[in-house]
Amino acid sequence: MHIPGLHHVTAIASDPQRNLDFHTGVLGLRLVKRTVNFDDPGSYHFYFGDAAGSPGTILTFFSWPHARRGSRGSGGTEAPAFAIPSTSLDYWTARLKTHHVNIEPPIERFEETVLRFSDPDGMLFELVASPGATPGNAWAGGPVPTEHAIRGFHGITLLPESIEPTARLLSETFGYHQTGASGNRTRFTATGSTTPGAIVDLVEPASSIAPERSGAGIVHHVAFRVPDEDHQLAIREQLVRLRFAVSPVMDRTYFRSIYFREAGGILFEIATDGPGFTADESLEELGNHLRLPTWLETSRARIGAILPALQSPPRKAT
Repeated sequence: MHIPGLHHVTAIASDPQRNLDFHTGVLGLRLVKRTVNFDDPGSYHFYFGDAAGSPGTILTFFSWPHARRGSRGSGGTEAPAFAIPSTSLDYWTARLKTHHVNIEPPIERFEETVLRFSDPDGMLFELVASPGATPGNAWAGGPVPTEHAIRGFHGITLLPESIEPTARLLSETFGYHQTGASGNRTRFTATGSTTPGAIVDLVEPASSIAPERSGAGIVHHVAFRVPDEDHQLAIREQLVRLRFAVSPVMDRTYFRSIYFREAGGILFEIATDGPGFTADESLEELGNHLRLPTWLETSRARIGAILPALQSPPRKAT
């Protein structure tokens, strides 16, 4: 019942148009689903990913206009990391500078070069120039040429309140194994996985660091993938035996989900690979129209009147 890696990462944004423009127009991700927060249908929920919204490539945002900015800290997430081809670092450095994105000098980590930058809400991201970045299913209809396109997640860095219980969960329940350590950073990799997002880095926070404060620019939860509902239920049984408070299975239309807060303070989700984002629209039409779950269709007019109007994301490669 090993978990092969990340399914998606969900964060909080403020201005929905600015969020859409940055992640499609600057990062070149495809908007694969334009929907609403199922628990707060007066706000957008955007899903960005590769050409098909494959598990392991999906970055999602709850967009709450005028949300105050949060702050990273213990019990939270430091940065999701995207994989890019090892030859694309210069391209991305130039592209981010052209778009006036705040970037940090490149650093070396576990024999890979990492470029760190922030989005308009101050959310920290990393681009990892990785020899192992697979061609994947890069989005050819966006503004980034496919030879330089983001290849999905490389992994994610977490800041648990204490790394020991989180490390034990990853190794004993999720089936990860330790593959590196440097300073206060310990790397875990999904056993035998060749899928995007197979890496989780745990960083022991300094004693002086404050707890994470939720808000714009902060990761809301981290979702790991399982192939189907049988695997999900088996993992759920293990988690319940370990005395985690696990949610019932929830229907998210494009996958089934369970949620729990791990001992280091971070909200985890276990999501199924299917049904996928073509459950309610064709591959060609992904992201072009507002999609609602069946139980909200009767409220479409009211919801549409509340949501801010959006301009379509850019499509032409430059």
